[in-house]
Amino acid sequence: MTFTTAIAIAGPLRQPRQMLAQQVYQGHESIHDDSTAEALGFRAGPIEGPTHFSLVPPLLAHLWGQDWFERGWISAHYKNMVIEGEQVRAFASLPKGGARRTNVWAEKADGTTVFEAAASIGPHHGETLLESRLKRLRPPGKLRILADFHVGLKGAADEKVQMLPDQNLGALYPFSLQEKLAVITENTPWYSDASSSPWRRAIIPLEMVSVLTEYTSPLAQFPLKGPVVGLFADQEIRMIEGPLFVGETYVLRREIVALSESSRTESYWVRTRIFDAAGSRQKAEVLLNHAVMKQSSDAYKQG
Repeated sequence: MTFTTAIAIAGPLRQPRQMLAQQVYQGHESIHDDSTAEALGFRAGPIEGPTHFSLVPPLLAHLWGQDWFERGWISAHYKNMVIEGEQVRAFASLPKGGARRTNVWAEKADGTTVFEAAASIGPHHGETLLESRLKRLRPPGKLRILADFHVGLKGAADEKVQMLPDQNLGALYPFSLQEKLAVITENTPWYSDASSSPWRRAIIPLEMVSVLTEYTSPLAQFPLKGPVVGLFADQEIRMIEGPLFVGETYVLRREIVALSESSRTESYWVRTRIFDAAGSRQKAEVLLNHAVMKQSSDAYKQG
């Protein structure tokens, strides 16, 4: 006799740290600042969504080992914000029959869903969670903040980036990798000790991949009508020839792949492709839904 019961594995409850209280976004404080968040109707400045991705690698490495770091993919929709002091844990369904795809999610201690996601190892992933969401998007109405955006718009130029251990990552991310590793929810020597890593290089943590791709994002010169306050609503990270390495130089190329709207936000979906230093071999890519708050924009305050 066999059971059809779905079984999942879970990590421990953790308390992620807020590291963006001093973030400067478009020359002003961001939604991660308590007073700014409260003015927009939130309890306090939320912890950035990608922070919770650090809860996931221990589970997926348990399922798929080293392959997860080299060819792994996670596609997530953020559902509820987390405030510093709240506890969060991640779950992963056990894939059946050697399947290379599974569901992943995170919850607060009270059961509130933080994000819902799917994960797999490649190279053949099938349709991702966010690709499915993109297909269901309704055409936006008349956009005000994103009036000068269009699908297919590319960044102004290639961006060269790297992440050194003690490098301050600028106004958007006012900390270094070393400072992050001092408080990261799930650590491994692979993030800091090259000799312990299977690749003989320290690797960039999953939650820091969005930092790698976002801290130079102003160089893309996307025509956002600001100042506005924004947040991340959806995110997908795909390793093609991973992992990404600490101290390695990469070339970023950005493109707007969708525009959308809700009652509270306008959103621009950016696909950022990560290439080697020569710009010839793609190593990874990130799809990120930047949701900007209508309430924070003069374009809406003026009626």
